[in-house]
Amino acid sequence: MSYLVFDIETSSLPFEQFDETQQEYLLRYARDDAERDEKKRMMSLNPLTAEVVAIGMVFAPSLDAKPTGCVYSNSAGGESHEMQLPDGTKWCLMPEREMLIKFWDGLKKRRADGGFNLISFNGRNFDCPFLMLRSAVHRVKPSRNLMDGTRWKYDRHVDLQEELRFKSTDRTGATRAFNFDFYCKAFGIPSPKGEGITGHDVPERFRQGEHQQIAEYCMRDVWSTWELFKFWREYMTDFD
Repeated sequence: MSYLVFDIETSSLPFEQFDETQQEYLLRYARDDAERDEKKRMMSLNPLTAEVVAIGMVFAPSLDAKPTGCVYSNSAGGESHEMQLPDGTKWCLMPEREMLIKFWDGLKKRRADGGFNLISFNGRNFDCPFLMLRSAVHRVKPSRNLMDGTRWKYDRHVDLQEELRFKSTDRTGATRAFNFDFYCKAFGIPSPKGEGITGHDVPERFRQGEHQQIAEYCMRDVWSTWELFKFWREYMTDFD
């Protein structure tokens, strides 16, 4: 049984790229400059107003096999390069559309043996719909429906946030949702947020061309997700 752990980083598109009607819609009901700035910041969370700047992945042929990492970075300028990060992770710099094509091609290559078992944190609510809708913007057809199934049953995908809250919608109590950093610290797993960059920093770093820093941060997220998955599987599944 093979596994693909994945995570994406995103950044809002330039506000000036949208026409006057779209800009009015995006800022509607904002009462002052602070609220307008916040609405612009939130644009990074929607695939119609933001782009994918990194796709981090860890591949594991089985739970016992040594996993390998790979990350695609949005080059912004259109160039394509293949390099390595300091930890040996394969790092590919390319335009956003090419990133999406390569991601879907990678999923398609595994269809003959049933496809990857996907692992994410909040992937069903963010990464999966973002990738599918952003691909549609670029006229790229996904090779797999990442939103297949229902909220309560979706096969071959472990969304750890959903599993760790037992797929509850409660906002308080034992099944409330916590962020990734909180879960990692609670279970003794190194948090990717501990090295000076968080998801909130990504848009500005992307605008400054800090592609490698974003790629490294994204891969820290993915490796920690893999560790969290193994923890969840050992202590919260396969009960006697």
